[in-house]
Amino acid sequence: MGVAGSFPGFAGRPPGPVLDRDEADRALARLGAEHEAIETSLLALQDHAGRRLLEGAGLTGVTKDRWAATEQSITLLWEYFDAYAAALTEARSVRARRRYPNRDDLQALTELLRGRSVTVAGAAGHTPSVTGPAMLSEQFSLEELVARMNELYAGALDMVVASDSVWSALPARIDLLAAELRRTASLAHSVGVRPGEHPSGDDLESITEELTTLRVQVISDPLAFWLPGPGSAAPGGGRPDTTRYDRAARALEDVRREIEAVLAVRQDAEQRLVHLRDVLSRADRTLAEARSARGEVLAKIAASEVPAVSGPPTALQERLAAASDYRRHAQWHRLSPLLEALEREAEDELLRARESLTSVTAPLAVRAELRGRLDAYKAKVARHGLAEDPLLIERYDAARRMLWSAPCDLRVAEQAVLRFQQAAAELLTPQRSPGPEDRRDGQGRA
Repeated sequence: MGVAGSFPGFAGRPPGPVLDRDEADRALARLGAEHEAIETSLLALQDHAGRRLLEGAGLTGVTKDRWAATEQSITLLWEYFDAYAAALTEARSVRARRRYPNRDDLQALTELLRGRSVTVAGAAGHTPSVTGPAMLSEQFSLEELVARMNELYAGALDMVVASDSVWSALPARIDLLAAELRRTASLAHSVGVRPGEHPSGDDLESITEELTTLRVQVISDPLAFWLPGPGSAAPGGGRPDTTRYDRAARALEDVRREIEAVLAVRQDAEQRLVHLRDVLSRADRTLAEARSARGEVLAKIAASEVPAVSGPPTALQERLAAASDYRRHAQWHRLSPLLEALEREAEDELLRARESLTSVTAPLAVRAELRGRLDAYKAKVARHGLAEDPLLIERYDAARRMLWSAPCDLRVAEQAVLRFQQAAAELLTPQRSPGPEDRRDGQGRA
């Protein structure tokens, strides 16, 4: 409040020894300074923006109840102040009688300045919780009266400052968030994100209702959104409770990111659709090649397990057509998740088609490997001048007939190639010349 606090050394005691002139003058000076400080604080409270807002607001809840009690406290504060000012004026009048006060003057000043000489009539309808049960009048010393005014002022200022802090913090932030919400909702509507059609549309509607309700409640009952500071006795110690606002802001940010994803779909939808068609077309061509290869394998390779080849991915083609339809009708909120799923499934389909082709053509790859091996060994024996060897010619012709005839039995053909390889290896391995011991007879003679 900016005034001196209570004086526990004097409260509730008799006036004590009679003051001398200097003591009386010092007490009057101190009480005069307190009077000015109290008046300044009360006028500041009277002009406080929060108090003016409280007077004109349609309050509800805890704020309504506390403001009713605070208004009574402010009224009582002015009554106490008037009584204080009257007592101080009377004391000054007594002191002004003589330059050098006599015994009677000093006794009167002692009673006025230290005694319980101030009588305040009980305020009609005064709330018992503020100063106790309502009474017709109360007796105070000037120090006790200052302490009581300090108490009432602190409670009133705490209520006014807390309400003003909430009103200064939350409504403006709610309005900014509501403006961002309107921009997001307009953007969402342009890409087809609407309530009942998309979860984000429902979220936007829910956030709008929450912000509308929150603003009304903050304006009418600010103290419901005030968190007092722990252990703080100073007026206005605490902070606004922004829990609901923060939750709405996070929800709006999540929706905004979803809308941005949908917008990204709108910007590159055609390119992604073209890529999808290309991937599915490659999968179709690969499956067609696998089916053709399977027929060739069945005709040319005997005794071989050839897996079946699945048909074209008609389900994916139908969903791709649905995606194109969504794009034509600007249903971006439906196109976005469908494109993401199609891109994954199309790549999986192309991978399966390639694996199918590899599996089907495996026997042809084995036959090609055997043919290459046979020709490589023939070229090798030719370089060593063994191309006319009858055994090699016989085994080569047998392996070649098996590999170049249809249907080809790969197991038999592989054995024929191995026989040719073994014969070639034996001829290509140098024969060891007989040593000296081989030219002796059985008894060791030459």
